[in-house]
Amino acid sequence: MDSSTHLLRIGQRGARFQLMMALRDLRGSFQRIGLAWSLAWHDIGSRYRGSILGPFWITLSMGLMVLGIGFLYAGLFHIPIETYLPYVALGIVFFGVLTGTINEGCETFVQASGMLSQTSLPMFTFVWRVMFRNLINLAHHMVIVVAVLVIFGFWRKANVPAAAIGIVLMLVNAAWLSMLAGIASARFRDIPQIVQSIMQFAIFMTPVFWLPDLRLGAHRAVLEANPFYHLLTAVRSPLLGQTVPEHTYGVLALMALLGWLFTFSLFARTRRRIVHYL
Repeated sequence: MDSSTHLLRIGQRGARFQLMMALRDLRGSFQRIGLAWSLAWHDIGSRYRGSILGPFWITLSMGLMVLGIGFLYAGLFHIPIETYLPYVALGIVFFGVLTGTINEGCETFVQASGMLSQTSLPMFTFVWRVMFRNLINLAHHMVIVVAVLVIFGFWRKANVPAAAIGIVLMLVNAAWLSMLAGIASARFRDIPQIVQSIMQFAIFMTPVFWLPDLRLGAHRAVLEANPFYHLLTAVRSPLLGQTVPEHTYGVLALMALLGWLFTFSLFARTRRRIVHYL
């Protein structure tokens, strides 16, 4: 069968062509990165239009949750408040970024269905839109992070460069997880509920509210197999003046590489169909 007959029967030009078009979409999205940033700002502005505090309402509610959980659980677990509250505060803030990015990623293409059906904008533009939107939210929540580090004196021993590396690794992995959720959600509308359930389960299986210690024993292997544990540790530990295990960086780098290879391959294969799914 020659290539023209193959194209006529299946409507595709082969894996190489699909990959080239996906790479073209990625390059085009970088050329329109300003548009993604503007869309993210518009999303934030429209969500809090008419509000006095704007996005700081989320920061305020998160701060109250940190105080409530911090004081209550510190007493229940018999942990000094100066140790527990900074730990749980950073855990809630950064795990919240992960949760928000992945959950909102489910709506990446569904939310942009109107623009995708009427324009030829690169689809990656809307992936960056979700990432920028959650980066803006993180910038607001950094008020909590800075306040905790200053009040409890952790700013003296915080390793900011190592924490910055951790944030980059966290965002790189959150990006492919968000995009993967977006592709799946465009095809199957049950995916957002499944993803939300997984993230709700993950927050209790990840040391956000509790401290891992030697009492875990044989269960330590289960913790080490939790990718969210490594994502959180890479950011939180340096800010608390603790050392990040070397294998954590290896796990996150490998996860980013394999995750993006799989997600980009899936995108290349389904790119032409996403608009039809919507």
